[in-house]
Amino acid sequence: MPALCRECCEISEPPAGACDHCGSLHLLAHPDIASLSIAHVDCDAFYASVEKRDRPELRDRPLIVGHDGGRGVVTTACYIARRFGVRSAMPMFKAIEACPQAIIIRPDMAKYKAVSLAIRDIFLSATDIIEPVSLDEAYLDLAEPHRHEGPTAASALAWIAKRVSREVGITVSIGLAPNKFLAKLASEMQKPAGFSVIGQAEARALLAPMSVRKINGVGPATANRMEAMGLALIGDLQGLGDQDLTARFGGFGRRLALYAHGLDDRQVTPSRPTKSISAEDTFVSDISAEHLLVAEAAPLVDRVAAALSRKHLAGQTVVLKLKTANFKSLTRNLRLQQPTQRADLINQAATALIAREADGRLFRLIGIGITDLCSADDADPPDLFQLLQFSAADRTPT
Repeated sequence: MPALCRECCEISEPPAGACDHCGSLHLLAHPDIASLSIAHVDCDAFYASVEKRDRPELRDRPLIVGHDGGRGVVTTACYIARRFGVRSAMPMFKAIEACPQAIIIRPDMAKYKAVSLAIRDIFLSATDIIEPVSLDEAYLDLAEPHRHEGPTAASALAWIAKRVSREVGITVSIGLAPNKFLAKLASEMQKPAGFSVIGQAEARALLAPMSVRKINGVGPATANRMEAMGLALIGDLQGLGDQDLTARFGGFGRRLALYAHGLDDRQVTPSRPTKSISAEDTFVSDISAEHLLVAEAAPLVDRVAAALSRKHLAGQTVVLKLKTANFKSLTRNLRLQQPTQRADLINQAATALIAREADGRLFRLIGIGITDLCSADDADPPDLFQLLQFSAADRTPT
């Protein structure tokens, strides 16, 4: 059975007890792991995890994020506080009764939004097809036409988890499946820092003993009504036909009939059109030499060019992203005279940008992207010649 290595992000088929590539025992085996492409990624105890990241002295303490006024409620509780029964949306006075030793911090939404955007950027390095659900969770479509990272969706997701941990300082739990409904269920199975896979073949049996409350769109009122009808488990729904469920629950009954059998025809719908395509990598060791930076950029250029070709797009502005050893980010642009999807032209631009920035500073990350996208029909005219021109203004380091 093929297995994904959570350490090196490679798939061994089949592994000989350990990863064939790095020897790690941290493997995730599933017969469909190399072919599934729909994912749900959920940050673990998001607000609380961000606060613990910024205040390491709270790492081993129960932490509640929320307003502690008379009518305050719990926004997020860390996993230590949850052991005492504290839950999101619980009245704060009940949370304090359950865990009086907890530290309470008021939410800092501006900070959480900034962290969410940083995580979104990591998602975008793997795919443009991202459907945000909230600040801390999103669906990703990592099928071959959309994927920029990794030989498989599973590999790309393992790399996403490692980058979020390393670069953002929190953990995510991942569900990989053939559709959104199963991916969401899978992401909840092994929190925190989990990675679970549900294939179509086992979906029906896996769902049968689960509560109907696990189904998308089944809120407390609907669940109470279903349970009063003797439909407490998803397996109870599996015994009913499409027409029966439609008669009982109207249009939602047709959706229930699909979910009960692990089916879901909803697409991952991006919240915005593709405005750029990029790929980036964090180095094992910091790099300063220009020729090494150019060498690290080359495979990223190939990935960007391949993504442009798959999407029948071209771009006119090449973007270089670098992050220094002390985590300072900078972005530089180079605008071409004509749109292109050719790897050699993108690489030429990237090399020119790197030459300007390789001044002895140590860098820990490099990214290559392209913006000002258009149809590939408008790119690379036959008389293409000497396209490079520096843009009038670079974006300043941030």
